[in-house]
Amino acid sequence: MPHRPHVPPPPAPPFDARAARRLRAALGMAPEHVAYGMRASFGMPYVSPDLVISWEHGDVAPTSSELLALAGVLWCAPGDLVGAPRTLREHRVARGLAPEDVAHAVGLGLSAYVRMEEAGEWSGTDRQSAVLAEVLELSLPDFVALTGREARLAELLRGAVTTRWQGYVRQVAKVVPLHRRVIEEALAELHASYQGELVPRPVAGGFRGVAATASGDAGREFLARVVEVFWETVGRGFAERGD
Repeated sequence: MPHRPHVPPPPAPPFDARAARRLRAALGMAPEHVAYGMRASFGMPYVSPDLVISWEHGDVAPTSSELLALAGVLWCAPGDLVGAPRTLREHRVARGLAPEDVAHAVGLGLSAYVRMEEAGEWSGTDRQSAVLAEVLELSLPDFVALTGREARLAELLRGAVTTRWQGYVRQVAKVVPLHRRVIEEALAELHASYQGELVPRPVAGGFRGVAATASGDAGREFLARVVEVFWETVGRGFAERGD
């Protein structure tokens, strides 16, 4: 009989142990009740109160199927038990969708979609990407990250804040589906903030070298967080305009 290679299970979703404890307590349930519900209603005879407690303490995380069953017992959406999703698979699990549901919605064969999940690389068309964003209810930052555009965005933003930001508006617009005016305002603010970080600030004792080093460190930190700062700036602009 040929030896079958060991296939590791898929990584567990980012389980929120504290949310599981909180939801169980709100329902007045004990771990024994949760375990019984998963055994009786979801055909998981191995689930014990000790396993439920291990999940809630963060010692182990439930698999995708266990998470869906746990959500059913706790009368909540799977997303209520998941931390901030990071990957395509985690976003799907958070929405309680099966791979075939997403594959069908975006117009891909199941095997092709599963390969993208396993590789962690989305390579659908623009139309498929738009449908994916709708099906998984992705925020714009999540959409950019999942479609593999975040690295390019970071590169453009670093160029915009260190040189003339006006020359990067069109390129950023190709990566991020935002109105040109929104991008212009965000890049102008980022550029001003970064250039302000480079100005040496007075420090105790008046040592210029220390001040220059401090400003250089602040500038490098800004560049490392430039994508995060961009989204914060865009969000703040929307809030101020009431969009």
